[in-house]
Amino acid sequence: MTTLLVKNIHTLVTMNAAREELRDAAVLIRDHIIERVGKTVDLPASADQVLDLKGRHVVLPGLVNTHHHFYQTLTRAIPAAQNADLFGWLKTLYPIWSRLTAEGVRASAQLCAAELILSGCTTASDHLYIFPNDVTLDEEIRAVRDVGLRFHASRGSMSVGESLGGLPPDSLVESESDILRDSRRVIEAFHDNSRHAMTRITLAPCSPFSVSRDLMRDSAELARSYPGVRLHTHLCETLDEERYTLNRFSMRPVDWMVPSFRETAAMLWRGWPLDAPNEYTTLPFHAACGAVGFQPVAAASLVGSNSTAMS
Repeated sequence: MTTLLVKNIHTLVTMNAAREELRDAAVLIRDHIIERVGKTVDLPASADQVLDLKGRHVVLPGLVNTHHHFYQTLTRAIPAAQNADLFGWLKTLYPIWSRLTAEGVRASAQLCAAELILSGCTTASDHLYIFPNDVTLDEEIRAVRDVGLRFHASRGSMSVGESLGGLPPDSLVESESDILRDSRRVIEAFHDNSRHAMTRITLAPCSPFSVSRDLMRDSAELARSYPGVRLHTHLCETLDEERYTLNRFSMRPVDWMVPSFRETAAMLWRGWPLDAPNEYTTLPFHAACGAVGFQPVAAASLVGSNSTAMS
């Protein structure tokens, strides 16, 4: 077993139940797991490796990033995709993303993982939902492992293309049988449900405008069959999705999704419809454990989207 002692911390933000902030503090880590925190004078004076911060630094728990699309790092600065609403932005980039390769996934994952760690983030969830050419989730998982970020890898999916009334081109969608088969493969190959796991798998049907209710339901059932496998989806980032579900299904996004995810063990919803505050209180009754993630910076970049994440 190896130990690391970080000592002489100016301020240690514990984020424990009492929200203690310790001065002149230390942290003892054994085999990558925090064993003790406290005053420097109260912890062992030596370890296999000692990092003396000399009273100059603040130490706090790592940040957690609940939603990301690593591969989209490769198309951050496409001129035609700037100053667009969500659906216009997606339709501009879908043809470019259709040329994504495993090497592109690897490079973007390593870049994003490094950026996150350098910004203080130690745990991240990424939603990879396109699998053209030779792309698999495996390449992303291995790339992030090399960087050392704790990772919840989402096996995303799109199954409803333009010919069936969806938004993405048919060339970027998969059959639902293939999606479920590969989802099971990825879970069995990479999911680790142990307490200090560095890699866990999440199933993530993409959105109401790119998957069917059947796939939502079947993904939820598959996730429930494996301990610790969570679910993740885009609920409603902008009014584009709300208009889509109202026009196509005569219902709002929450009403469309809830039957598929009823009694789901754990669910992270990305985005929320702004003009239906009653849905903030009704959804918890449909899921045993649910959470909503907002990304105001991403949503603010979508011009004319009436972003739901701004309030």
